[in-house]
Amino acid sequence: MKEDFYTILGVSKEASGTEIKKAYRKKAIEFHPDKNPGNAKAEEKFKQAAEAYEVLSDADKKAKYDRFGHQAFEGGGGGGGFGGGGFGGGGMNMDDIFSQFGDIFGGGGGGFSGFSGGGRRAQVKGSNLRIRVRLTLEEIANGVEKKIKVKRKKVAQGTTYKTCTTCGGSGQVTRIQNTILGRMQTSAPCNVCGGSGQSIDKKPANADDHGMLQNEETVSIKIPAGVVEGMQLKVSGKGNEAPGNGISGDLLVAIEEKPHNTLQREGDNLHYDLYISISDAVLGTSKEIDTVNGKVRIKIEQGVQSGKILRLRNKGIPSINNYGTGDLLVHINVWTPKTLSKEQTEFFKKMTDDDNFEPKPEKEDKSFFEKVKDMFS
Repeated sequence: MKEDFYTILGVSKEASGTEIKKAYRKKAIEFHPDKNPGNAKAEEKFKQAAEAYEVLSDADKKAKYDRFGHQAFEGGGGGGGFGGGGFGGGGMNMDDIFSQFGDIFGGGGGGFSGFSGGGRRAQVKGSNLRIRVRLTLEEIANGVEKKIKVKRKKVAQGTTYKTCTTCGGSGQVTRIQNTILGRMQTSAPCNVCGGSGQSIDKKPANADDHGMLQNEETVSIKIPAGVVEGMQLKVSGKGNEAPGNGISGDLLVAIEEKPHNTLQREGDNLHYDLYISISDAVLGTSKEIDTVNGKVRIKIEQGVQSGKILRLRNKGIPSINNYGTGDLLVHINVWTPKTLSKEQTEFFKKMTDDDNFEPKPEKEDKSFFEKVKDMFS
């Protein structure tokens, strides 16, 4: 049983002319014989799509098809362009199908050269190189310039090239075939020169088949402040060179972050766990802590509670997108001793019933969830 034309193009019966044209263009590209050489199934789908479009793009034919289905064009009943047997009935051949492309693809008719890039010589680019760079938190916060040794392929001294005799220096080869489906023209990169338009003339004995040698080179990489783990930076032109007159590939630098001894990163903010004694919490004190720009001394207020978070503005990581600098969040943890002397034990026993040791949280003493909310504000 013949497949429904709407199903072939993947559209509904309510589809507009523009939607039908768009669907046919997509199918034509997907199943075109140039893209599927020797694939009989793709060729058949290509013909089916063309047949469906020829009917559904014509208002009169579409109306007849909607009313009578395929019978409208079988046995001469509808006068369809495909005849009773599809393409074999003397109605539309492959040249007829390609003539539609002036309308569908905006081109000028026969052939399929609109897909081939017009025969322009492709500029060959060398392959990219990939390396990993590990950075400290301080380097990430302040930016850094790294000098890295990389092994690059470069054109060996003494290597010369000549115009490729296969493509005549164009980098493209064009083939014209007469098939049962019509006259087909295809254009593809030259398989001899790889699209560069040049081939080896002379090369040193120690060079590879493309006249290349691997050399170690020191590359300077400027890493901006605020990069994150997994980010990839590109150093243009520092990958492998290309044979002939091609352009060099790029050096791709993947960022890795070294763990810090005391600081934890969360986006552009940093976290620091500060442990203080009960006496420091009661009496207040000052402590020296780490930051990405050296040590700073902070004041701990008298009567500070465990879990309090002190926010040091702009002491975090600069935003890679220049949105400002993150903060350093200092988490206060009051350390409770696990063992006490006799005198200490007696002291705390005496304080058990003292009003000053009775928990009396105030409004500014926020709950755990409020503190977490503040961390992300």
